[in-house]
Amino acid sequence: MSNSSSISHFLLLPLADTRQLQLLHFCLFLGISLAALLANSLIISAVACSHLLHTPMFFFLLNLALTDLGSILTTVPKAMHNSLWDTRNISYEGCAAQVFFLLFFIGTEYYLLTVMCYDRYVSICKPLHYGTLLGSRACAHMAAAAWASGFLTALLLTANTFSLPLCQGNALGQFFCEVPQILKLSCSHSKLRELGLLAVHASLALGCFVFIVFSYVQIFRAVLRIPSEQGQHKAFSTCLPHLAVLSLFLSTADFAYLKPPSISSPSLDLALSVLYSVMPPALNPLIYSLRNQELKAAVWRLISGQFQKH
Repeated sequence: MSNSSSISHFLLLPLADTRQLQLLHFCLFLGISLAALLANSLIISAVACSHLLHTPMFFFLLNLALTDLGSILTTVPKAMHNSLWDTRNISYEGCAAQVFFLLFFIGTEYYLLTVMCYDRYVSICKPLHYGTLLGSRACAHMAAAAWASGFLTALLLTANTFSLPLCQGNALGQFFCEVPQILKLSCSHSKLRELGLLAVHASLALGCFVFIVFSYVQIFRAVLRIPSEQGQHKAFSTCLPHLAVLSLFLSTADFAYLKPPSISSPSLDLALSVLYSVMPPALNPLIYSLRNQELKAAVWRLISGQFQKH
């Protein structure tokens, strides 16, 4: 194929070779996606309906649940469809849409996790200024900035990626469309442009990461100065869910993309891609609800209220 204009579709990596394994993957993805949809929908409904949860932390958690819903709905349905119908095809337009929405939701999630880090920093390091620095208008502006930044990042990366000439066929080494796999199909004379594209994206990600590390250094220093052990434990417990979600998000994605080529294999790459693209949306609600009594109580009130209606 001479260039991208002659490509009408891409071939995705099949999840399995045998029919039995394809159906097993379909059932597995169906179970994970239903669990993620249910858990995130419950968090969104609980935060929206409970006045006790109308605080900055839960407002950002609601936004995080929306990005989790979006990211799992971007990749999993097409993978399930391909496993069920034993096909690998995805249209050129469908691939571009999948890349855009995946970048949009994952980018927004990363920016939201950065904002949530600021929320924890103000809560612990500047508690007297919490109401001023994180009022309802400030929270709305920060959430809007996260969504807008995710949208612009996704738009620029998608437009630049799909404007590259593609000379290396149309087979992708992934069960969904993603930028690194499409860059592998690009022509050799566009490599410099690819590097520039990745450098801009990496600098944005690194900037957020530096901010998160700096904030948590300040948070831990402030917590260790709290005189009572009970006070320290309470302060740490408010940070643990955010740290766990952040670690899951960063560690799986970083290992998938930055692992040495010597340990790379198709089966390992596939397992890692499932780990970073499918598991976090299903696990994030569980991580946040396990240690948060207010959230668990609100979810239980919501569920029991629905049962009483029926």
